Amino acid sequence: MVNNELDLVTLEVIRNTLPAISNEMSYVLQRTSYNMMIYEVRDYCCGLLDTEGNLLSQNTGGVSHFVADLGAIIKDGVAKFGKDGFKPGDVIITNHQRVGGQHLNNMVVYTPFYFGDELYAFPTVRAHWVDVGGTSTGFGSATATMDPWMEGLQIDQIKIYREGKLDESVWQMLKDNIRYPDSSMGDLMSQIASCRLAEKRMEELLRRYGKDVVTAAIKRIFSETESRCRAIIEKFPDGTYEAESLFGKIDNPVKIKAIVTVKGSDMTIDLTQCSPQRNDAVNSRTLSGPRVAYKGITVPLDPVNEGSFGALNIKIQEGNFMMAKYPAVMSDWSAPIPKVVDTILQALSKAKPESMPAGHHSSLGGSMVFFGNNPVTGKNFVSQSIEGGGWGGRPWEDGESASVSICQGDVRNAPIEKVELKWPLMVLKRELIQDSGGPGKYRGGLGMVIHVKNLVKGSWTILTRRTGRVPSFGLLKGKPGSEPDSRMRMPEEKEFHDAALGLHSVPAETEVKFFTGGGGGWGDPMDRDPKKVIWDVEEGYISTKAAADDYGVVCDPETLVIDEKATAKKRNELKNLTQGE
Repeated sequence: MVNNELDLVTLEVIRNTLPAISNEMSYVLQRTSYNMMIYEVRDYCCGLLDTEGNLLSQNTGGVSHFVADLGAIIKDGVAKFGKDGFKPGDVIITNHQRVGGQHLNNMVVYTPFYFGDELYAFPTVRAHWVDVGGTSTGFGSATATMDPWMEGLQIDQIKIYREGKLDESVWQMLKDNIRYPDSSMGDLMSQIASCRLAEKRMEELLRRYGKDVVTAAIKRIFSETESRCRAIIEKFPDGTYEAESLFGKIDNPVKIKAIVTVKGSDMTIDLTQCSPQRNDAVNSRTLSGPRVAYKGITVPLDPVNEGSFGALNIKIQEGNFMMAKYPAVMSDWSAPIPKVVDTILQALSKAKPESMPAGHHSSLGGSMVFFGNNPVTGKNFVSQSIEGGGWGGRPWEDGESASVSICQGDVRNAPIEKVELKWPLMVLKRELIQDSGGPGKYRGGLGMVIHVKNLVKGSWTILTRRTGRVPSFGLLKGKPGSEPDSRMRMPEEKEFHDAALGLHSVPAETEVKFFTGGGGGWGDPMDRDPKKVIWDVEEGYISTKAAADDYGVVCDPETLVIDEKATAKKRNELKNLTQGE
């Protein structure tokens, strides 16, 4: 039965139904996909967008730096086809970097939803495929530097289904240019199934309440979400706050400069002084950095919709490395985005330090990729996982350990059991790294190491290495966390050596270690409760040496009983040393 008025109960039902539809899309995708990066790691997002590209809802835990730019994809599709150019049953596929510039593995699939004869919305899924041709296998094209065609297929708003009928030529072209077609084409069908489910649920919603009521509810939801965000920003003192950081290569780093202006309930994030685009894979076309930061400081636990960003003004010019003009290589597009978020938060810490965290590991973690041929099955395979690092200490507690970046939603690592079951790999170690969290009153979270041996010959893709530019920042006398790193040892070698960024063809029995960074500390380490320091030692989070050198807590190495007199002396010495710097 259709109601004609929007009452409060109906408003709340619709407010919760829209995210529920996106969540159900996520369940379908996860349960039917072929690729562990989707069904296990959850490297995807599902959303509903209106015909103007406004975000109606996103699945809980969806990758936030994916969904931040879906609106640009929809606007571009509408501009290309026109609102009259879509038909029920159409399926559009795109990954082209001229609009939503990401690495080409992040494939967007969307369908037009019609209510009666009216185009009303677009269910949309962006998900990580294992391969799209070129050097894209796993995350492999992150080393591309010449042009985007090295990376793989550029698919620009192509209708693979027209009015429910498959375009066999497009399907064949995709299949012929992908090394692992069963996986990627299977994931494509999963994305389509998710969108079809959303069409069905939107039909049910609009039939129950009527188009006018649902449309009025969406408008109200946007307005109320914006008001909630404005109420948070109003608590920040007016002013302009700046922070600057470097990311990437020691000899040619990317500069990230954030200028944040607060005026009443309005916030402007200016990134125009960041490095220009370059012949390097860190380029992108994304608003995700400022959007993720803004969402994190306003209402991080609320469902996201277009109203979440209604009071945010973003300044970023064409030609900036985060708004690179196509053609430009963009395969490592996401690597600097967590650092961008941290730099924005670091700027805001000057306005409200009691509310801001220290920096987290400021990278996408350890991307583990190995591919080759399994002699048992005779089939080619790609193994993938994303390993988390440490988050920054907060004004009230220690940072989380072994967690993915702030940009990655509920992305997680691949379980050891499945890694070893699916692929000829042996995981020798996956553990937290002692002393990797930045010292502070509230300690930074710990990074982790995963030590893997490949049992067959193949290729490792190394994306993480020590740079001297990436350590997480400490806040209010807190210290930085550890940096990421990668090491490798061939079968004939006794020692591990630095593993250069890139693709490494290796024999069987090669071992690789991926180290993720730790989070920064919050507050003066001398203010940390000595009992918490000893607890950290007991748990193996810090060594007895770090307890003394970083926190001034001296204890018996065997019993871990605190030497009160020696601790007081040590802390006094460290405080005097800090004051003299």
